[in-house]
Amino acid sequence: MTRPTASTIVSRRAILKVGAAAGALQVTSPFIIGARGETPIKLGLVDPLTGVYAAIAIGEVEGAKLAIEHVNKKGGVLGRPVELLIEDSANDVGTGVQKTRKLIERDSVNCIIGDVNSGIALAMAGVTSEKKVLHIVSGGHTDVITGKDCHWNVFRVCNTTTMGVNAIADTLMEKLGKKWYFLTPDYAYGHSVQASFIKRLKQAGGEYAGDLVPLGTAEYSAYLIKAKAYAPNVLINVMGGGDQVNSLKQFVQFGLNKQMGVGGTLFELESVRAVPPEARVGWWTMEWWWDQPDNPHVKAFVADIKKATGKNPTARHWFGYVSVQTFALLANQEKTVDGLKLAHAMQGFKLPPEVAMQPAQPDYRAGDHQLMSTVFAGEAHDAKGDPDNLFSVRTLVAGEKAAGPVTETGCSIAFPA
Repeated sequence: MTRPTASTIVSRRAILKVGAAAGALQVTSPFIIGARGETPIKLGLVDPLTGVYAAIAIGEVEGAKLAIEHVNKKGGVLGRPVELLIEDSANDVGTGVQKTRKLIERDSVNCIIGDVNSGIALAMAGVTSEKKVLHIVSGGHTDVITGKDCHWNVFRVCNTTTMGVNAIADTLMEKLGKKWYFLTPDYAYGHSVQASFIKRLKQAGGEYAGDLVPLGTAEYSAYLIKAKAYAPNVLINVMGGGDQVNSLKQFVQFGLNKQMGVGGTLFELESVRAVPPEARVGWWTMEWWWDQPDNPHVKAFVADIKKATGKNPTARHWFGYVSVQTFALLANQEKTVDGLKLAHAMQGFKLPPEVAMQPAQPDYRAGDHQLMSTVFAGEAHDAKGDPDNLFSVRTLVAGEKAAGPVTETGCSIAFPA
């Protein structure tokens, strides 16, 4: 429960426990930079700052805070300072909904950002659409958010699960084979990824088996024994955050890395860092990558995040940064913070190069409100030179190609009168 005297449930102690860097981007809330005495523009961020997705959620918070700093240094939004209010969903749907309502009804935020957990993001969208508040889903991937369950006010920065699957499925089949075993988290995101993979695998004449695994599972021996008995060409590891780290650690402890390949859609930098060197293998996607030597905007972003956290930025930093910058750019462009007006303006809105930080200039597609960002497909490996050089990009897949046509998403946008 949220105490009436506190603006957030997140404590400095809790954040330090999950490894967030102290210093310039230390997680406290509210986070305000700007002239005193002016009524601030308020953004609310809801993410699982505790639990198995804490490490990746912290990255989104750090990226959002850097964006707040940059926006306020340039005069804020409509000449007013911007304030970021942060709430911990604790990886629980009910808590996420409660915190979203609190931010809207009590704190009067002008925009909601979040959640990493797709199931929570979907539930939050029901609240934000009811309240007519712009909602930017920073890091929840399940297709239906910008598919059959889309809303007029909901836009997404991270990729859909279909985008990740389409960017890597052919590579997995060509390099590793067409007999797959799935380790899949048993909630919206995992179901969505597996369904997209199975569709592609069946089209290619492949076969599969697998398990749905509860979030927060610590022991994977039973699942890995079944995988070994099935003798697949590749273990498709759909687990995320701490669950992916634990499952991959046990995968190599069982010696299965010598018997089968491994891969999937996401193997985020936070997770690649956390596994032993022998588990840094396989073919995966990154939704943004820090090592783009020919892009000066990426270099500047890397320097800012590294100065604040001591580490190179991950895609999660980029998600948080883009979410805040999108709102600020639109509000200043349209000279309003009205959710309905901003949602109309956001359809087809292109990220400027200094925010996009990638080869293309992606836009939020009008038909489903999905950001058409480039997918970085490639291979994980142990560090080469820089300690975060743990992934080599082999293919850049255009967002539009990975996403497929709007007509296949099931989304039908209906704006209120």
